[in-house]
Amino acid sequence: MSNPAFDRIQTKIAENPVVLFMKGTPIFPQCGFSARVVQILTQLNVPFASENVLEDPELREGIKQFSNWPTIPQLYVKGEFIGGCDIVTEMYQSGELETLMQAKTTAA
Repeated sequence: MSNPAFDRIQTKIAENPVVLFMKGTPIFPQCGFSARVVQILTQLNVPFASENVLEDPELREGIKQFSNWPTIPQLYVKGEFIGGCDIVTEMYQSGELETLMQAKTTAA
C-alpha cells in the first residue's frame, strides 16, 4: 500500500543529507523543542533542510508513523532517523552529534 506522505518523506530524506521535520520554520520555530534543535544545528554549522509539519496534517501524522516516533521535531541524517529534541540535545552535549555530523556529511 502506497502512502503519499511516506513517499514525500522518503524523497526529502533521500535528497538532503540533514533534514529536520519540525513545527514552524528554522527562522520562526513554533515550539520550543523545534527551536532547540534548530539552535543546535546552527551552532554546529550544519546546513539542513526542514519541513514544517504544521502546514500539512498528512505529513504531521505521516512522519510519526514513518519513524515510529510519537513526537516532533525529528532529525534525519543521511537517511537515518536520529531522534527528537532530547536525544539530539544529549548527543550535542556529549559531542556525539558533532562527530556524527562530521562523519555523515563529509563522507561521500
